[in-house]
Amino acid sequence: MDSVGCDKGGLHVAMLPWLAMGHIYPYFEVAKILAQNGHYVSFINSPKNIDRIPKAPKCLEPYIKLVRLPMARIEQLPEGGESTMDIPMTKVCFLKKAYDGLQEGVEELLKTSKPDWVIYDFAASWLPSIAKRLNIPCAHYNVTPAWNICFFALGPPLPASTCLRLRPYELKRLLEGTKNQETGEAPSFDLKKAFSSCDLLLNRSSRELEAEWLNCLSDTYKVPVVPLGVLPPSMQIRDAQEEDKNPDWLQIKAWLDTQHSSSVVYIGFGSELKLSQQDLTHLALGLLLSGLPFFWALKQGVLQLPEGFEEATKDRGIVWKTWAPQLQILAHPAIGGCITHCGAGSVIEKLHFGHVLVTLPYLPDQSLFSRVLEEKKVAIEVPRNHEDGSFTKHSLAKTLRFALVDQDGSTLRENAKQMAKLFSSQQLHNRYIQDFIAALHNYRRLPSTS
Repeated sequence: MDSVGCDKGGLHVAMLPWLAMGHIYPYFEVAKILAQNGHYVSFINSPKNIDRIPKAPKCLEPYIKLVRLPMARIEQLPEGGESTMDIPMTKVCFLKKAYDGLQEGVEELLKTSKPDWVIYDFAASWLPSIAKRLNIPCAHYNVTPAWNICFFALGPPLPASTCLRLRPYELKRLLEGTKNQETGEAPSFDLKKAFSSCDLLLNRSSRELEAEWLNCLSDTYKVPVVPLGVLPPSMQIRDAQEEDKNPDWLQIKAWLDTQHSSSVVYIGFGSELKLSQQDLTHLALGLLLSGLPFFWALKQGVLQLPEGFEEATKDRGIVWKTWAPQLQILAHPAIGGCITHCGAGSVIEKLHFGHVLVTLPYLPDQSLFSRVLEEKKVAIEVPRNHEDGSFTKHSLAKTLRFALVDQDGSTLRENAKQMAKLFSSQQLHNRYIQDFIAALHNYRRLPSTS
């Protein structure tokens, strides 16, 4: 990769996210924001993952260089297994090996391109030592809230008053869910090294959301902690006019237009979460039992909906089995609340529009986010068996009705609308972005003149 020329004081920033679309997408949003502000980005990932990224607007293309770095062949990974969405959780340990195999290629790229900064993800704890050898300042960008880092990297003792707890079945999933049964291997991430070796620690968060946890990071790692804001949909750079012409959206909008205001449940679990057949069945039967209108963005795979479900709900619900334009759906006034797995990006998008949340977390970081949202009284979690994590159609239906229609749930609905003012404030989040860019300038190491 040739050195990128930066005119008029523009910085050149190299970025290396983890091999998961839930990390690649928010990293690319930051890349577009930097480009919009006149800075240059070399965005590094595997060829297949780069090809999955939606195109940046044409006006930003000269500022963003997409760098396809081939991954080493790992025997246990399937052909084309370049992301967590391509593999089961039990093979993440092998994906981590492939990611670690990028070190030599990344070092050569940094050596030849000479960026002003390199921004790396939690899994690249090996990158700071490379950057320091090349006299390039490095920043860790964590796409989850600061409380997540404090819980997993620092561990106990946490403040006794905190709501951050994992339940027995969640601890079991954490310990066993990623272990490969054939080899006994589990993925190993050196989080403390990743967080303590950087020159800047960046977070997709804000002081209005979690000032105490951001202070905890700063006190622990003795590095400047710079929140970027939550990067809400209003900050995202996309071609809205083109999206509004999409035939799928026009079809979905026509149905939503027939529904009452704030009446429809939106169900979406992102591109990576794989529901079990049991959970899919109970979710469908709970929706049926609730009697509420719904739009379900379902990545079905080999799983089957209960027999007769779509016929029984055809007058009040849609099961959409291809890609769904989530932001446009969430912005529609017919949406009244959402069932969510509590992925960080998903929560931000839903709260941006003031929707009350019914949470059904599956991964440990999602569980922590769910606990915080319940504490802030903008969400309610579906009750589950504490030993195995199962839930029933009755518990789901009851929780849905409480959140969306029962009088007792009105406080949650009102709090979610109030939270939207924080998540959708363009002025607030623009200020965070300007502070972030100022930090890149202020903490930049100038080339040695000796």
